[in-house]
Amino acid sequence: MHIVIMGCGRVGSTLAHSLEARGHSVAVIDQNSDSFRRLGPDFGGITVTGIGFDGEVLRQAGIERADAFAAVSSGDNSNIISARLARETFGVTRVAARIYDQKRAQVYERLGIPTVATVRWTADRMIRHLVPEGNVEIFRDPTSTVSIIEVPVHKDWVGRPIKAIEQATGARAAYVMRFGIGTLPTASSVLQEGDQLFMLVTDDMAGGVTTAAGAPPEGGQ
Repeated sequence: MHIVIMGCGRVGSTLAHSLEARGHSVAVIDQNSDSFRRLGPDFGGITVTGIGFDGEVLRQAGIERADAFAAVSSGDNSNIISARLARETFGVTRVAARIYDQKRAQVYERLGIPTVATVRWTADRMIRHLVPEGNVEIFRDPTSTVSIIEVPVHKDWVGRPIKAIEQATGARAAYVMRFGIGTLPTASSVLQEGDQLFMLVTDDMAGGVTTAAGAPPEGGQ
């Protein structure tokens, strides 16, 4: 894949290295040429100095053959304009934008632009570590209908099939984090102590799923 990244800050440079390490070709755009120093001497991709929503700059970065575009500069407006340009003008199907304003992120997701609301995500993750109760949204689809939330599970569910939790909550298990590794649950998967359970829900389901999973299973142990 060829991937164009707008913004060569800490996120953009880290993303560029990660994608290149996976064998993808990468082009990075930034207004400040000094920012490319973050890429280091081993970076083998393209660097283009300019504004990420300038059509000619995008062409220099290979947008016309790009499979994906990431807008991760420090400006919400620049990110969303360039993301829309990549999708609507150049036909790039895989587009994502980093947005600091949570309300804006929700609007743009409804327009079909997947966003990463950095401040919200970071705050949610910190809350999860500090205050275990409640749930944390990890992902929301572009139509803002389905999300993946981390669901705190009552200790009495340990040793029981994950399928039993699905039946009790009416939601589907998306994945389990076990010893720091993501695992896709199967029909025979059993919840183990220390597991983190992530479930697919709609907004109207989330509260009930959290309540059901946070309570002991019917019938006790």
